[in-house]
Amino acid sequence: MTEVAKARCVVVGGGLIGMLTARELRAAGVDVRIMDRQAAGQEASWAGGGILSPLYPWRFPDPVTDLASWGQEYYPTLSDELAAETGIDPEWTQSGLLILDAEERDAARAWAQRHGLRLELLDRAEIRRCESAVMDPEGAAIWLPDVAQIRNPRFLKCLRRSLELRGVPVEEHVEVRAVAVEDGRVVGVDTREGRVPADRVVVAGGAWTGQLLASMGLELPVHPVRGQMILFHTRPGLLHRIVLYQDHYLIPRRDGRILAGSTLEHTGYDKSTTEGARKLLYTRAVQLLPDLADYGVERHWAGLRPGSPTGVPFIGEHPTIQGLFVNAGHFRNGVVLGPASARLLRDLFIGHTPIIDATAYSLS
Repeated sequence: MTEVAKARCVVVGGGLIGMLTARELRAAGVDVRIMDRQAAGQEASWAGGGILSPLYPWRFPDPVTDLASWGQEYYPTLSDELAAETGIDPEWTQSGLLILDAEERDAARAWAQRHGLRLELLDRAEIRRCESAVMDPEGAAIWLPDVAQIRNPRFLKCLRRSLELRGVPVEEHVEVRAVAVEDGRVVGVDTREGRVPADRVVVAGGAWTGQLLASMGLELPVHPVRGQMILFHTRPGLLHRIVLYQDHYLIPRRDGRILAGSTLEHTGYDKSTTEGARKLLYTRAVQLLPDLADYGVERHWAGLRPGSPTGVPFIGEHPTIQGLFVNAGHFRNGVVLGPASARLLRDLFIGHTPIIDATAYSLS
């Protein structure tokens, strides 16, 4: 057994990024456990829509596309593995993404050509054939047929069950107040109940990552960004594709539910819902799909995304503290970037050749 595998590792944060990271580390033979300040998977991981693509991916730096592309290719295999292992179907579904913002077409086409990705421009007749019930478009639409979705609450259940089966403890309602460091290296984590010894720590605390590291005098620009969403309960087949227009989207689930999102609000750690956001989301949803006016809103919620300056997450070891790793700052794209981020963190953790160049994600 290698020294890395012998190391005791604590992953701080039991969201999607933390659970994927712990699963990857366990597969590499690492002795790993998760600690979460509340119930695992109940923050941004649960609150998001599960679109397996960045919205308007050409607006993001290439390192985001690199992580997303790796994850998009791996997701069908991961979904099948989890379903077979746990008996829970995470509902990976290749819905495609229809973007009705005609003014984005030149940037989209250039991005797709640069990365060798499939993209089509649809005229009005083709849009109607693709998704007949959506709003009357103003011009050409962008069609990304390979984009899929995952039902993220089910995906989280899969991950939690997989960790249980693999012997990874998930300790809930355990708040890590600080990472304990002595002589420039990690020695454990400090909780309300006392110190838990560890040789390595991975901070994957989502929107709380910056706050935790700041308590140690380490500044990392990861801050909470509130997002609100609403849910319609409709009939199956009312909408088939993920549809996006002017930064608002609709996501059809297999059972007929349709998610409508989302807002971007800098409100600190306040994740309460507002009536103003509900009205905005409802208005935009009905604009996109007029038939939604016949259905009521079943649910309205908010979550806190871990915002970073460019949307590129921080993945890797701290430059001056040995054994302290970070996997955070995925902003709106944690679900699609999660698998590649976790694999990249594992590669750096155990000293393997990284799946992609890790320079862009460095904490330096």
